[in-house]
Amino acid sequence: MPDFKISLITVVYNAESTIAACIESVITQSFNNIEHIIIDGASTDGTIKVIEKYKQHLTHFVSEPDKGIYDGMNKGIKLATGDVVGTLNADDFFADNTVLSVIADAFAKKNTDIVYGDLDYINAGGKVIRKWRSGTFTSKSFNLGWMPPHPTFYCKRNLFEKFGFYSLNYGTAADYELMLRYLYINKLTASHINTVIIKMKTGGKSNKSLSNRVKGLFFDLRAMRNNKILLPILALIVKPIRKIIQYF
Repeated sequence: MPDFKISLITVVYNAESTIAACIESVITQSFNNIEHIIIDGASTDGTIKVIEKYKQHLTHFVSEPDKGIYDGMNKGIKLATGDVVGTLNADDFFADNTVLSVIADAFAKKNTDIVYGDLDYINAGGKVIRKWRSGTFTSKSFNLGWMPPHPTFYCKRNLFEKFGFYSLNYGTAADYELMLRYLYINKLTASHINTVIIKMKTGGKSNKSLSNRVKGLFFDLRAMRNNKILLPILALIVKPIRKIIQYF
């Protein structure tokens, strides 16, 4: 696929200390047909100054107020022109410089709608403290509390027009709801890359406080019910248990 292009969306707000590493992990990729789009939510720290140092490596850079991370992702997707779209959070970086090449090969060889992989959570010192190993998706997976790590989720760009963008009605579970909608409801094909492709720093928005965790569970339950999970309460119980197992 000589003309195959990957659009990469990074949504950022006040990430002055991490955004450079995020951008540099894109610049150093061996796959070079990349469209990197950064959507900044009108940061008030030094984030914008850092990003401006890398503007020659960016396809689009937008800085304006938004309605949160998923609104920013939707903005980025609407600007994208690649064959495939993925996201790279401002606090995260690729596990090595071959990741996008591996993803492109998976789409080329497996004739699939979606590709996803594995993820490591790391602490401030770079030590791996949690391992998210996705495994193969089946039609029953979501009923058993399964989901792939969203930062590893890449899909064909035209799917957003066919099946919808991230819904802002699900709070921090908007990524979970979209994956339910694509994989469980619309039965799109998915292929698992059996390797770590993202290093993610701990401390995501949904885990910052007990109230955020409770809200996250509420949004998960809403997503499950609206996407016809067979036993949503069971899936809701199993989902966090899967996360606990990832620490061992």
